[in-house]
Parts: sequence; C-alpha cells; structure tokens
Amino acid sequence: MAPTQDIRKKFGRFRILVVGRANAGKTTLLQRICNTTEKPEIFDRKGNKVDLAFHATSRGYHNIEDELVFGSNLDFVFHDSCGFESGGENEFTKMKKFVMDRASTTKLKE
Repeated sequence: MAPTQDIRKKFGRFRILVVGRANAGKTTLLQRICNTTEKPEIFDRKGNKVDLAFHATSRGYHNIEDELVFGSNLDFVFHDSCGFESGGENEFTKMKKFVMDRASTTKLKE
C-alpha cells in the first residue's frame, strides 16, 4: 500500500487549524484546497450543527473550537482561527490552548 493510503487507513480523518489575519480569505483558501465553492458545514465540539445565520451576521467571527467540514472532502476537519491582529494576545492565547489541548489526543473525536 502507498504511504498516503497507509496514513489514511490508520487515522481516517485529519484535523487542520488555519491561522491568519481576520478576513484574509482563510475559508476561501480551504474551498480551493477542497476543490469546491460550497460553504462548509460547521459543527460545535459536541457534533451539533452550528446555526449559519449567526455566522452570516458576524463576518470574521470564528470559534476556533467549531469544526468546518466540506462535503467534497470529508477526510479533513478544519478549524478557523479568529484572525490575528497586531497585538492580539487574546486570540493567540486561544489558539495556543487549542493546539496544546489537541496535541495529546489520539482520536479526532477528542
């Protein structure tokens, strides 16, 4: 079996955190990577679908804990940072906690 197939068989899905400035096009980049123009489905950490109407009124708002999944590529679960602005210590602290919490997990569900 090819190395990429071995990895996909062992892990199934992958979690990816996207970090960048607010409104810099992070979601657009993910759409390109997943070869789609569709908006991602958004789920909270418990697996409940997040109301997109709330997100539509809050451009640039992203909860780093929410999972973004594109129907065209279910093997990847994306997380979008809130966006980093100059001196944005609060956003950096949230991102660091997210990474540290996930670094010790072995299952995507965690």
